[in-house]
Amino acid sequence: MKLLVIDRDSLSAQLMSARLTPLGHEVVHIPARPEGVDQLVRSDFDAVFIDPSPQTDLKPLVVNIRRQIRYTPYMVLMSETLGWRDALAHGLNGFLQKPLSGEALDHMVENAGRLLTRVRALSAENEDFPSAGGIIAKSAFNQLFLSCMDRADRYGERSYALFIHLETYKQIVAERGASVADIAVAGLAQHLVRLRRVSDIIGQTKTQEYALLLLRPQDENEPIEAANRFADQLSHAQDIAKICGMGVILTVSLMDLPTGAEVVRHVVTLAA
Repeated sequence: MKLLVIDRDSLSAQLMSARLTPLGHEVVHIPARPEGVDQLVRSDFDAVFIDPSPQTDLKPLVVNIRRQIRYTPYMVLMSETLGWRDALAHGLNGFLQKPLSGEALDHMVENAGRLLTRVRALSAENEDFPSAGGIIAKSAFNQLFLSCMDRADRYGERSYALFIHLETYKQIVAERGASVADIAVAGLAQHLVRLRRVSDIIGQTKTQEYALLLLRPQDENEPIEAANRFADQLSHAQDIAKICGMGVILTVSLMDLPTGAEVVRHVVTLAA
């Protein structure tokens, strides 16, 4: 990824470059905020890491960046005095406590890559899936997904996305044929429609994947409990394996928005 560091502290920038460049990332350091914002306007960056000190009111800075650029980079607040709640309240995706921890930096870059990959895949217009049986099209799901990101940016509002993926889809195609694999996917969809709550929004995001948006949860445990419930119920969906005549593996993963963190991941194995 191409990363921009806006920070008067050159030591932090050097640490980031030394740790991330060998992993294939490009790290650009600009000490001054005005020049850093100008660079964001001129070049596309995947993520930007900002230490706004001595400024503590982040909103004008974030609004200025969002207004001037036409794309949406992953934005991370770095600070000794501010915290995660400040980052979320002012429309950033993540927070790193200074002095920086190499492990925390790795985790943040992983979150950024995960979220950006999802955003780009959902926004791709070369493939869509029609709405059917209570499941909306990928294009419609994408608009709602982006709306969640926008609300996180504007209001500090958190949402979650739950992805249910048929991991052995290609193996089923290879051993049993595409028609059997597609019937298995349809069977998975029927289970998800039955298991979801009325308020859950479900869409098909890939040929072998569905996703649910869990909007404005009451607390952090609510989406985790939902992910656990789906994984537990799907562990009894033996009919999917019977359709295929072979073992089937599903993954159930919960993504936090706007951080992109994978909060929960279950692997569900269904024996034939």
